[in-house]
Amino acid sequence: MRLRELLDIDELGLRPLVGADTGDGMLDRAISAVPTIDRADPGRFLTGGELVLTGLAWWHEDGDAEAFVRVLVLAGVTALAAGEVEHGLVPDDLVRACRRHGLPLLAVRPETSFSAITEHVLRRLHGLHRQNGVGSLAAVVERHRMLLADRSSADLVLDLLRENLGVDVRVLSATGRQISGAQPPLRARTAAALAARYLAARRAREAAPHVVRIGDRPYSLAPVSDVRAVHDLHDVRDAIGPGPHAEELGDWLVVIEADTSHWPAPDAELLDRLVELVTDARSAHEQSKAALRDLAGRALELLHSTVPAEEIPVRLRSTAQSIVSGQLTWPREQFVIASGEWHEGRPVPAAALRVLLEEALLQPDGPVRVSPQDIAATVDGEQAVLLVLVPEPTPGLPDPSLDCAALQRRLSAALARWLGPTDRVCVGISVPVDEPGNARRALEEARNALRIARAGTERVTVRGPDDLTTHILSLLPLIPADTRRAFADRLLGPLRDHDRRHRTDLLTTLRTFLDCDASWTACAARLHLHTNSLRHRVTRIEQLTGRDLSRLETRLDFLAALRSG
Repeated sequence: MRLRELLDIDELGLRPLVGADTGDGMLDRAISAVPTIDRADPGRFLTGGELVLTGLAWWHEDGDAEAFVRVLVLAGVTALAAGEVEHGLVPDDLVRACRRHGLPLLAVRPETSFSAITEHVLRRLHGLHRQNGVGSLAAVVERHRMLLADRSSADLVLDLLRENLGVDVRVLSATGRQISGAQPPLRARTAAALAARYLAARRAREAAPHVVRIGDRPYSLAPVSDVRAVHDLHDVRDAIGPGPHAEELGDWLVVIEADTSHWPAPDAELLDRLVELVTDARSAHEQSKAALRDLAGRALELLHSTVPAEEIPVRLRSTAQSIVSGQLTWPREQFVIASGEWHEGRPVPAAALRVLLEEALLQPDGPVRVSPQDIAATVDGEQAVLLVLVPEPTPGLPDPSLDCAALQRRLSAALARWLGPTDRVCVGISVPVDEPGNARRALEEARNALRIARAGTERVTVRGPDDLTTHILSLLPLIPADTRRAFADRLLGPLRDHDRRHRTDLLTTLRTFLDCDASWTACAARLHLHTNSLRHRVTRIEQLTGRDLSRLETRLDFLAALRSG
């Protein structure tokens, strides 16, 4: 295709800035490919004959254009088309550099998308290729498959595909997080909307690829399934019979910024090969989770066993600590438990929820950063159970822990079109566990938070320990004042008497211990005590009251008594 032919397409509205008035045939140069490039040094992606599209994200001030244009000319590029969105116009610096080096320069108006230019050129090139007997573009992907087999990065492979095909290719998770592909990433709302529409199409068992539109832009979505999760769900299918089994919650999706439904058969093969390529990367990703999932299963089995409480620290350290944290101390973590109902009251398979939560809990930035290596996940009957490492607290700053509200927003956005009117997904989260001896308590806390979540009415509900406390305390005003005072006197009386006779401060110790969510480390620091001294005080509180403070019910009773007395 000649550059002049592209300028003749009125709907694109391309405007020549350099080349139209030189009279030396610049506009008769041939176009062989249409890459989109926004790197300051694009040389490694160019082979010659390209119409390079750029949004000018690399340009910041006068002088930046010289090196960029020089690289394009040395590579034999046909022309450069610059978008006007980033800076409102094409910088004079770039116009001058293109004139100096004899490189045709086109201005792309804000209302013309790069994908529209790409599609016009590709349709023309595909027709010429078939006329001239050129082989299928699927051969390009085969070459990139070899690159991947040679341990090249998946991002590099998708970048090379983008340069050859002229369309943006990305890989997203089922929650809309970009895993690899074209940069910059899609806007968060666009990515979440694509993921939500994908899950809805998969639940409806529509044929892939799924073509959707966000605004006026088409996207083609192809599934990359988690083979291991599908295998687990086959076991579920054997147990509960035929029907939908939610394996799509663990999918990745290949997102191509074009409508592939009109691609001819040889080019459609390209998409199939691309999905195969990403599936290879997905398999490697899932294999990396195997040890963590095995760890979570063994830890949960230990917590359900009759092993004495004093042995739990040693046994857990021999599994969770060494594998997950790589440290010689117990890692600070929170328990997350999820369950769901859908499709006429049937449970959402725990294996599907496990994969969904592994993804939804990832938080690459913010006050609590969570990476894939920080999550160990397993299933327990119809529930997904996850152990998530969280940072140690910093004096003077809020205690870092998982954000229930943020997790609910992410899950709600992802499942907005997947859940039906009566379907539900509920999640319970514990307080952070500083020591392995408190793991059983935290696990029970997460289960209680899950019960509170189930009592809600929203389709996606996430609840934590604060919600549980609020729920219990909200019932206090319904109890007569005399009854509340009598309950408080009966439970706290022995501590008040002991403090008065022996000039101790057990009541303050109890109040602080509960305020610190039964964290030995945090409570000892607040009271300026050694942890062993705190343990001695708590043991004395348990002896005087006959209550076990490791139990959630006991702590809630004491909290209610303190609020009532």
